[in-house]
Amino acid sequence: MKENIVARFEEKFDQQPLVFAAPGRVNLIGEHTDYNEGFVLPGAVDKRIYVGIARNDSNLLNVWATQYQQKFSYQLDVIQPVKNWSTYLLGMAYHIKQMGHDLSGVNVVIDGDVPLGAGMSSSAAVCSAFGFALNDIFGLGLSRMELALLGQKTEHRFAGVKCGIMDQFASLHGKKGHVIKLDCRSLGYEYIPFDFPDYKIVLVNTMVSHTLASSEYNARRQQCEEGVRILKKYFPSAKSLRDIDEAQLEKHKNDMSDLVYRRCRFVVTENERLLRGCDLLKKGDLKSFGDMMFEAHEGLSKWYEVSCKESDFLVASAKQHEAVAGSRQMGGGFGGCTINIVKTDAVEDFSSYISERYIGQFKIVPEIYVTQIEDGAKRAE
Repeated sequence: MKENIVARFEEKFDQQPLVFAAPGRVNLIGEHTDYNEGFVLPGAVDKRIYVGIARNDSNLLNVWATQYQQKFSYQLDVIQPVKNWSTYLLGMAYHIKQMGHDLSGVNVVIDGDVPLGAGMSSSAAVCSAFGFALNDIFGLGLSRMELALLGQKTEHRFAGVKCGIMDQFASLHGKKGHVIKLDCRSLGYEYIPFDFPDYKIVLVNTMVSHTLASSEYNARRQQCEEGVRILKKYFPSAKSLRDIDEAQLEKHKNDMSDLVYRRCRFVVTENERLLRGCDLLKKGDLKSFGDMMFEAHEGLSKWYEVSCKESDFLVASAKQHEAVAGSRQMGGGFGGCTINIVKTDAVEDFSSYISERYIGQFKIVPEIYVTQIEDGAKRAE
């Protein structure tokens, strides 16, 4: 990919660029825990966004996107959001300038193999790669955490997506052979070993995007907040569901509606699952960790109710395949991908098996992405 970026850069701008790369991410366990100040367990993957970059003698940001065969130019002294993918580049430049750093014009070629719309956070990878590149060529001295927070601000203000910090954090802090236990309250983190060469991470895309997702996401947040308001009567120091354990919730479940209780129960048990899961990975017990992934999906489907028939079918089918250690829906829900941990020597068989079953049931061909845990943003080699 680096060679392609360099060749295209020379063709478009008649310059030699530096090339940087930032990965997409998966999240092994811990969904809907981020906005409840809980824990997540993401890892950077070997699908990346690449940025070739060089300074120019103007105040222009000139961008060529190979994937889209599109070129844009923007004045860096008048930056505003735009309604296309380049808003992520503009947002990063804007927020870096807002910190008081001087930026001059740059030429950019961008390309990559992070699948779009597959839940691997291609937009976070774009922000991370471009921010990392600007930080390097202008010697800004920004930390990876600062770049992650700038990426989150860009999502909020330039793309209108009120995301958490997990995607940007994982893209910048990823470490080969490790996932990251991220505390979404303190932003403290710990690298957890995930080095299983006999297994691959396989994402199966339902190819379904339900329109319910955003409204139902907001409803879940409100239901969790309602649960916290009720529980604070008994546990005044509780700031979020992160501060409640299962026994405390069960003791006071009759104080809340069954719906609110079910939402709270999923989040509380998901946090506990994640913490137990980290201990299992430290012991190298992938089988027990995989069992917890199936448990997590059951919670997403039956207790939090953010799954769909397509995701449920894929997870149930995966559970019947002997080479699968664990499977669950990944992401906010109502479609997107399932994440599966599959024996390396059976990936081809699993892919054929799951495709045939899915096509037979829904008449839809699922996209399948085979990946593994790799390093975060860096200069491309």
